[in-house]
Amino acid sequence: MAIGMAGDRIQRRWWPVVVHSTRTAVAALGSLLAARLLRLPQAYWAPITTLVITQSSLGAALSVSGERFVGTALGAALGALVATYFGPHALVFAGCVFLLGLLSAVVHSDRSAFRFGGITLAIVLLVPRTGPAWKMAFDRFAEVSVGIIAALIFAVVWPERDATRPDGKVN
Repeated sequence: MAIGMAGDRIQRRWWPVVVHSTRTAVAALGSLLAARLLRLPQAYWAPITTLVITQSSLGAALSVSGERFVGTALGAALGALVATYFGPHALVFAGCVFLLGLLSAVVHSDRSAFRFGGITLAIVLLVPRTGPAWKMAFDRFAEVSVGIIAALIFAVVWPERDATRPDGKVN
């Protein structure tokens, strides 16, 4: 009887972890395949975004998705505009990060939008490219958008219940 009770405790403790890990892996795979299907040049950004956004509830996923979307749009637009006229100079980059912080406040976004926008801005301004800056900015925005959509679809289609971590605490 003691073995059965121990098995039940192990299952209660680990089953939510297994389900969460499976759900996250399937969502990340779905976003990667969608980005590849759309022939996005850096398809890996879609599952990275999905991993960042995948939350335990639709409300939490919507909140972080909205901020990620706004920040990425601002970072891509500012990066494309500035990269068209300036090279990847350190002071130009720093000035753009400052300006992005102000723009994020103007559109009433929180600091996570500023952080996500800064990542996109850095990629557009600092990563070497062979084509126009607007193309890299658009591709980055599209890749992130695919990841956001995949995370939101999984939050609706396969919602996660409150999960218990292996240490017994609730996520």
